[in-house]
Parts: sequence; structure tokens; C-alpha cells
Amino acid sequence: MKIVVIGGTGLIGSQVVNQLQQTGHEVIAASPNKGVNTLTGEGLNDALQGAHVVVDVSNSPSFEDDPVMNFFKTSNENLLPAEKAAGVQHHIALSVVGTQKLQASGYFRAKQVQEELIKASGIPFTIVHATQFFEFAGGLVQMFMTNGRLVVPAANIQPIASKDVAAFIAEKALEKPANTTLEIGGPEKFDITAWMKQYLQATHKNYEVTADTHALYSGAPLTANTLVPEKAVFLAGTKYGEWISVAENQR
Repeated sequence: MKIVVIGGTGLIGSQVVNQLQQTGHEVIAASPNKGVNTLTGEGLNDALQGAHVVVDVSNSPSFEDDPVMNFFKTSNENLLPAEKAAGVQHHIALSVVGTQKLQASGYFRAKQVQEELIKASGIPFTIVHATQFFEFAGGLVQMFMTNGRLVVPAANIQPIASKDVAAFIAEKALEKPANTTLEIGGPEKFDITAWMKQYLQATHKNYEVTADTHALYSGAPLTANTLVPEKAVFLAGTKYGEWISVAENQR
């Protein structure tokens, strides 16, 4: 079986490619640096020829409102018709837990458009809603930084290791389409303040962390459990404390 992984050289995509290659299937890592560009259409038809499954874990290089909407809308308007013409039998896309609740954010409005295009394409699909990756903690520190301290939303989070996301997606690539959205998350739910403090301690950074009910996440307000799965079909086993300890020791 031929499986094409869009965004196949990125954080998630490279791990999905590696895991699927170990199953003996033909796996194509498709990305602009491999000559496949969903935004322009370059190389799409050749990459999709004979493909049974397409896994889309690509992401926009810019999170600004207009560029991110252009990326997800244009990319899927190029990719999905090309898949249909090639006879692709299963489209799997990675999205984010809470997307439908975060429409005040330009990024999540763009992800919602992506999901709607997938559902309207006529191609059997599986949409995977994952919580925030462990690897994103450092980026969130920068996002929440205000005048030398972190001001974070007073809300819960249930982060997951990227390797566990990749394993789940690789597993679904070999199964029948779910034709629905599947939520996945990490094994532990805690408030964002606790996660940020744990990251800062592990990385020997000294910032004050304050929770604020009015603080935004990617431009959108949160309720207590916006970022937490409602009906998770899979909770990963990797705990953040163990993961960050290993990650820092490997630096």
C-alpha cells in the first residue's frame, strides 16, 4: 500500500513516516523541500499517483490571520481534488482539540476551514484532534510572556508527546476511515500554570507565572476545559515529567 505523508519531514510527519516504513508499506515523505508543495500544487499529482492513503500533518509557516487562512484553505483546495482524481481511499488530517471552540483565533478559524473542506470532499476521512505537544512548552512560554513574566490562562491542559501522536496516526493510516473526529491526549490533566512551572524548572528558567481568567490562548479566550478532550479515544502513556527529564539530559 502506498501512503503519502504531507508535511512528512516535520516534527510529527517524520515520525509517522519512520513508523509506517517499518510496516513494509511504500511511504512518501511529501514536503516543499522534497518537491511537493500543496500551496502551489507543485509535485502533487506525481506524489499521489497510486496512493491509497494520504496523511496530512502539514502546518502553516505563519500563524498570522491572513497567511494561515490562505495556507490551510489553498492547500486543501489543491490537495483534496488531486487526491480524489488519484483515487485516494483515506485522508487523515491532524488538527487540535478544541478547534471548534477557539474561533476567536485566526489560526483555529483556518483549521476549522480545513476540517470543513475535508468533510465536504467526498473522500473517506479521519480527523485526529490532538492536545498540545510536549515540545510546544517553550513556544508557549514566549506566547504568554508579558513584561518579563508569564501571564497564562486560568485553564486546564492535557499535553501529549509528539511520538505518541505519531504512533496513533500511523496506526490509523492502516485502518479503515473513521469518517469522524477522534480526540487524543496525554495521560495527565493539570492547569496551564503547573505545566509552565514544570517546564521552567526543568529548563532552569526563572520567570514568575501568573494565572489570569482573561488571558488569551492564540488570541482566543478559554473556559476551564477548552483544551482538554471531551471524549478521548486514546490517552497516551508518556508522562511529561519523565519526558522533559530525558529531553533535557539529551541536550
